[in-house]
Amino acid sequence: MWRLGSAVAGMRRLAWGGRRRAVTASLDAGGQAVSSRPVGRNAVSNWLFACSGMVAGTIVVGGITRMTKSGLSMVDWKPHGQRPPMSQTEWEAEFDKYKQYPEYQRTNRSMTLGQFKSIYYMEWMHRMLGRAIGVVFAAPFVYFAARGALSKPLTLKLTVLLAAGAAQGGIGWWMVKSGLEQPKNHYDEPRVSPYRLAAHLTSAFLIYVGLLHTALSCRATPLLVMSAAPPMFRRSAIAVSKLVFFTAVSGAFVAGNRAGLVYNEFPFMGNGFIPDDIRHPELESQPWRNCFENSSLVQFEHRALAMLTTVSIVGLFLLSRRLPLSSTTKKATSALLGVCAGQVTLGISTLLTFVPTELAAMHQAGSVLLLSSSIVLLRTMRKAYPDTPSN
Repeated sequence: MWRLGSAVAGMRRLAWGGRRRAVTASLDAGGQAVSSRPVGRNAVSNWLFACSGMVAGTIVVGGITRMTKSGLSMVDWKPHGQRPPMSQTEWEAEFDKYKQYPEYQRTNRSMTLGQFKSIYYMEWMHRMLGRAIGVVFAAPFVYFAARGALSKPLTLKLTVLLAAGAAQGGIGWWMVKSGLEQPKNHYDEPRVSPYRLAAHLTSAFLIYVGLLHTALSCRATPLLVMSAAPPMFRRSAIAVSKLVFFTAVSGAFVAGNRAGLVYNEFPFMGNGFIPDDIRHPELESQPWRNCFENSSLVQFEHRALAMLTTVSIVGLFLLSRRLPLSSTTKKATSALLGVCAGQVTLGISTLLTFVPTELAAMHQAGSVLLLSSSIVLLRTMRKAYPDTPSN
């Protein structure tokens, strides 16, 4: 009997060991084996969370840089990085370079060297944050890859994110260059192209979403419990996430056209919900330009998208109360609704107070938080198959 008991215990230990090895070498929620060790997988996840947090911070700093009109203070671009001027002579030389461009010549002729230093440091910090993200991403990437902690699919995904991050610097300079040229549009004040600004912000959001989604999916000990959800609710949540994304991107056109300053009232725009000057006389012959460059129409479009997003999120919340969803999914839906309410409040407050820098920066941060909440909601759900219970 003793020998039989020992044999059974040995078989149990062997079976448990096999199960443990299977678990630690299992695929993540996205179907990507990351590492045979949970600790290694969590380290990869923590690193990606840190990178996504840095990207989110840089998006907010970029917004402040734009709102303080600091973005055109550095008139050249050195991809390898550059230190700020250190001496009075260097500062004066940098200021002299700035004086050669339209922003100084048209709007900042009374600017002092001290004021120039303020906007220069803001733009310099934004650029250095971008380069810091590159280092924080690339160095651990090489380390984890060398240690065999990354699967081939995950390595490919991270390589794409690395390339996108490298391209983002070039997109940023491409955007800045448009503001260093003499204005050719219907406005006289030098500013960056709203199209290039939107491209720069869209790229930043895509990188952020990629990092956050990958960080959530590759943990050995998931932060979110994934449960099967009815296909209708899952599809609705995906649609809401896309709406959140496009609403955030439309905000770039509001910023690029200074459209937040044309109608500082809510819910009306002049005499009604739709502004009277929805067609700009200089842009009427080119409807697509009118959609993206007419400040009144651009603000209306952002309002309409924001309201559609809000109604959709409220509808998703009400739907979640009628379906057999997991408690995690219901909590994530409630959180999404709460963040949406805060973002709408911030947006209206920013509009009514003529876009102060502090509120506008919080509104941009709110767009990142709302997008994050929608991604988290999606990560609480998996596809429900015919033989899978929906709870």
